[in-house]
Formats: sequence, structure tokens, C-alpha cells
Amino acid sequence: MNTSAKIRELRVLMLAQPTCDEQFGDWLAAHAEVSHVDTVEDALQALRSSTFDLVVSRAEDFIPLQGVHSGGQAAAIIDSVSQGIAIVRQSGELDWANPMLLSFSQEVRDRVRDCCLETWSWAKSLADAGSKQIRGRRFSFTVDGNQRFEIAATPVVDLHNRIQQVAAVVWDVTSTVRLQDQIDAIDRAGRELLSLDTKQFARLNPTERLGLLEQKIMRCTHDHLHFENFDIRVIDKATNRLEAVLSAGTPPANANIELYAEVEGSGISGYVAARGKSYICPNVDEDSRFIRGVPDAKSSLTVALTLHDRVIGVANFESDRIGAFSEDDRQFAEIFGRYIALALHILELLVSERRETTGQIGSDVMAEITGPLNDILTDTEGLVEDYIGHDDLRKRLREISENAVRIRDSIKELTTTRPGVVGVRRAGAKHQDDLLTGKRILLADDEEVIRETVRDVLAGYGCIVQTASTGSVAIEKVRSMPFDLVLTDIKMPEASGYEVFAAAKEIDATTPVILTTGFGYDPNHSIIRARREGLAAVLFKPFKVDQLLGELRNALKALAK
Repeated sequence: MNTSAKIRELRVLMLAQPTCDEQFGDWLAAHAEVSHVDTVEDALQALRSSTFDLVVSRAEDFIPLQGVHSGGQAAAIIDSVSQGIAIVRQSGELDWANPMLLSFSQEVRDRVRDCCLETWSWAKSLADAGSKQIRGRRFSFTVDGNQRFEIAATPVVDLHNRIQQVAAVVWDVTSTVRLQDQIDAIDRAGRELLSLDTKQFARLNPTERLGLLEQKIMRCTHDHLHFENFDIRVIDKATNRLEAVLSAGTPPANANIELYAEVEGSGISGYVAARGKSYICPNVDEDSRFIRGVPDAKSSLTVALTLHDRVIGVANFESDRIGAFSEDDRQFAEIFGRYIALALHILELLVSERRETTGQIGSDVMAEITGPLNDILTDTEGLVEDYIGHDDLRKRLREISENAVRIRDSIKELTTTRPGVVGVRRAGAKHQDDLLTGKRILLADDEEVIRETVRDVLAGYGCIVQTASTGSVAIEKVRSMPFDLVLTDIKMPEASGYEVFAAAKEIDATTPVILTTGFGYDPNHSIIRARREGLAAVLFKPFKVDQLLGELRNALKALAK
């Protein structure tokens, strides 16, 4: 085999018409198989489909071909990357682009071209000023109102410091920005939810406190998390029922739907409460567990409200869009759910007569919140590990951890500045009161310390007091003997305070009944229903002895008229 035959086995790819020695060009044409292409994109396509021994091009056109070997493996890598890559000429013409860049909309490609041209002008001014080192520039822009992109545009400079092209790498950062927004939102939501103005909070009764919490949750879900509707239920320990506590955007009748913390028969909320695991329902029409609440709901997200390892309830969010909730939404809703659970629990502790009677509320609250706050810290630390390399996200997650510590300090201040239980008379003290002396009163409450305290107070005023620790015992007593007045807590085991009220009124419609509540929420609308049917008064725990005596006197005076 002669030398000429060996050279003719070479396959050469020639891009456009390179400036080279004329004799070399003629010799190459005569002794090798030469394929001509006009653009860089055509050259890359040829390299993907065929094998070449030599690529000949102008220096400025060689940049995008650099590193592309005969098998086209590098080109395949460029095609598979998730970023858009483009090379733009001074005229603004797109010299070459990978498939990802070409998949972007025309508006995005136009913005990429504009950024490259701006970079060209900026780099040329530096070069004309004698700068020997010209770095790239970064840009960000938004299209279609919510799609965010970032660009790194780098001038391509030849050996004579002349700018030949601008290479651009383009990222779709919409999901990253959205993630950052959600982290910011969950931080703001948690801070707002548990920010307790000591003076303001101390002035509110339990119902007003719960109303304030409902407003905060509503504002946080709508303004920060962009969830459209929510329904929050807590588990009644005695019945395992999920009682409606707070809601927004849902029909009032939803509160009457009986759901239990059970895997079967109580919808998604019951399933989540029983399992303690979050649940995304992308399409409610295709999920047999879904029980319709919001009429036009298309998808839902339900998370367990947990205090340490204990599920105390569920938060359900619904949307009128199919597939509205993502895994990111689920993660952040779980953290927000911990804040909600903690806020509800703090309210319950703050209005607990038992804890205020013993004077241990400050230490009790702090002991109770340590575990849940640690859970929030653990969740955020877990996310920090998940997002290694995302410094901004990690910084925001660290801020959530710091906020949890500030919340602890705020609650400590609140609980240590609240007064203890008020106005309890010395045990055994006797008081003359013609209106109360001899009156038969039924006292129903599931907390022993409350029954004993109130019974001793009333006995000191000459009242004859019968007590009941459950709703069913209270109903049995009102049916077996007459009472001048019934004082019952709304939340009672076995039968509710409203059922005790109804039984007393059934026996004698004139019997005054006073309802008490230690948490402030009214899951079955007992207060509203009872007021329509002759409720004498409502007492919110902790109540002063003077308040108790005042309501008793008012109710008995009304009966005497």
C-alpha cells in the first residue's frame, strides 16, 4: 500500500472555509476524504453521526467543537445536560445551541440573545480600555409572570484579545426560587403563628385567643404558603373523634361530619390521624378515601399535627386545581403543622385550670414544648442536609432553627408573667349569701382538682353540690334528682356538655345551665346551640371566683323572677 492510499483513508471535516495555507488545502483535497459543513451546529451533527480523523475550522469557530472527539460522546453529554447552552455572534445571531436551549420558548431565547449582546458591549469596552482579563456576567429574568431563569454569559476572546463570540449557560431556576420562597414563607408563618404579645394575649379570653390563632393561620396559609382552604381537627382522647377546631374556606356544615382517627371509614383525615403520615391526593375524583368538603376541591394535602411522637390532630388543605400540591409543599406543610400543633397545645396549657391551680404553668409549658421544638429543629436540620450546595436555602433553614429558639424564649416570658389562679377562698371559710344558701348545684368536670376547688368554694356559700366526672354520670344525676343549677364543662368524656345541657332542659326547661370551657374551642357549636335554647352563661377557664359567683347569682336571680 502506497503513501497516497494511506492518506486517502483519512476523513476530514471542514467547517465553513477556514483561512489556511492554499497549498495545504489543495493537498488535503487531493489526498483525503473531505466533508464540508457551513455552521457549527451542522459540524456537531456530523460528528455525532460519523467518525472523522481531523476537524479543520477557523479559530473562532473551533471553541464549541473543542473536546468533541470522534465518537461524539462529548456532544451527547452536552445534549443531555439540564442547562441551556448557546453561542451568540456579535450580530445577535444564534451560532449554536444545545437541545435544552432550543426547547425554551422564543421569549427566553430572545432574552438570552439580549443578555449576550449586552455582555458583548460590556466586554468590548473593557477590551478597548486595555483590560487583559475579561470575566463573564450573570443575569436573571422572569417570563410569563412566574418562570425564572439565570444566565452566565462569557465572552470568547482570541489570542489578540478580540471578542469573537459570547457563550451562555442558561438555568431554569423556577423550582429553586419557589423553594426559597417557601422556606421564607414557613419561617415567616412560624414566627407569626407563635409570636405572642404578652400584654395583648393576657387580656383575651380563650375563645378570643383561638380566634386570633385562626386569623393567623388563615393569613399564613393564604399569604405565605398560598394554600386556598384549610380545616384543622384535633383528636378527642376519650372518643378518638376528630373534632373541628379551626377552618377557612370550608362550608360550616363540614364541622358536623363525624371523622375518627381510624384507617378506614373516616376519609383521608382519619387515615392520616391514625397513621401519622402525610397524604397528597392529586385528584380527589380518583381517590376513594376522599370525603368532599369544599365543593369544587380537585386536590388536597393532609398532614398530621404532631407533638413529639404523638399525633394530636390533622390539618387538611384543599385546592380547586388538580395536582396542586408537591413534595416540597408536603415537607413545608409538615413543619407548619408542627407550629400549629404547638400553638394549639400552648393555648390549652395556658387556659388549663389544673396547671394554674398548682402554680406550675411556666415550668409545665416549657416542659411540654421542649419536645415539639426539638422536632422542628430536627426537621429543619434534615432539610439542611438534603440541600447541600444550596447555600441560600441552608441559610434560610438555619434561620428557622434560630426562630424556634426565639419562640421558646418568648413563651417562657409569657408564662412567667401570667398570674396564678385567682380569688380562691380559704378552705372551710363560710359566707352568708341568701341567694346561694341551700341551692342544689350539679358540678360536672372531668378534672378532679376543678371539681374539688369549685365544690369547696360553693359549699362555703351554703350550696349543696353534687359532682360528676363524666357526661354520662351528669346526665344520670339530672334525671334522678332536681337541681337549681347545672354547671358543666363542654368537653366531657362519654357525653358532651351540650348533651348534659339538653338533658337538664328536657327534665325542666327552667333549670339554668352554665357551660365552662378550658380550651376555648367549641367543636360542636355547643355554645351557639345552647344559647338559642336558654343557656344561662359561659365561663372561660381560668375564671375568677368572683366571676363564678357573679354568674351563679345572675342565673338564679333570673330564675326567681
